[in-house]
Amino acid sequence: MKVLVLGGCGFIGSHITDALLEGGHHVHIFSRAPESTRASLCTVEYHIGDFSDQGAVDKALEGIDVVIHAISTTVPGTSNNDPANDIRDNLISTVQLLELMRKRDIRRMVYLSSGGTVYGNPERCPVPEDAPLHPISSYGVVKVAIENYLFMYQSLYGIQPTIIRPSNPYGPRQGQTGMQGVITSFLRDILGSKPLTIWGDGTVVRDFVDVRDVASLCAMAVSKPVSGVFNAGSGEGHSIKEIVDILALVTGINPECNFHEGRGFDVRKVVLDVRKSQAVFDWQPCIPLEQGICEYWAWMRSGLDKGHLK
Repeated sequence: MKVLVLGGCGFIGSHITDALLEGGHHVHIFSRAPESTRASLCTVEYHIGDFSDQGAVDKALEGIDVVIHAISTTVPGTSNNDPANDIRDNLISTVQLLELMRKRDIRRMVYLSSGGTVYGNPERCPVPEDAPLHPISSYGVVKVAIENYLFMYQSLYGIQPTIIRPSNPYGPRQGQTGMQGVITSFLRDILGSKPLTIWGDGTVVRDFVDVRDVASLCAMAVSKPVSGVFNAGSGEGHSIKEIVDILALVTGINPECNFHEGRGFDVRKVVLDVRKSQAVFDWQPCIPLEQGICEYWAWMRSGLDKGHLK
């Protein structure tokens, strides 16, 4: 099957690419820049351009069977700074993409939404897919809006969306800005002998999932065309203080921690119910947290992260 991965040179997208190649798919990538931590893959066809450039996106769609949409120009920590830009770059560009897919009669999309933000502060945990959606960041609001447009295009034009809601992915190739991924940010600070910045008192709870587990679910969704919404998490919650303890154990370093006033867009606790993904796709989050962090730390120390350590 010929699959176009939008954002395939990014953190999650690059791991999805790996999983698709392992599954024998023909992979095309659309990205605004090449990967920064490894060379281009000889078996992949690359299209470099801006997501807002409809001509470039349309050209990349030629001959494609399935689109995996893993592009986002914002993260929860930056989206509220300029909501209009978030809407323009992510929501409007995605609606334009759906129009291009409709004209080319491409029916299938796997969309990377957000299990960490769309539910807001949930009423109960673990959170099932049918829980109320009350996002408290522009990032989450836009993700929900895109989901709704996908369902609209399903009803009107036969688009078949598979929506994956990852919790808090971590692992190699995560972004260099330091704005997303507490595990990544903390490990970089430890590697650079810097104190850790903790927003709030460290009791915020998150569901951390290895990016390879998320990628495997996305590849399964390509091979098994099922429409609907599916959580992708570990099904377990850990506080920020617990993460610091695990990092100290893995690295052998007890980091200094600087606590700051909590941020309004930070959800207090979110742990995902992943039973639906397990039942429909026979998928399991296979990589325990401590193992995943240990492997990630080894990758960082190996020098493969040079493109991100700035």
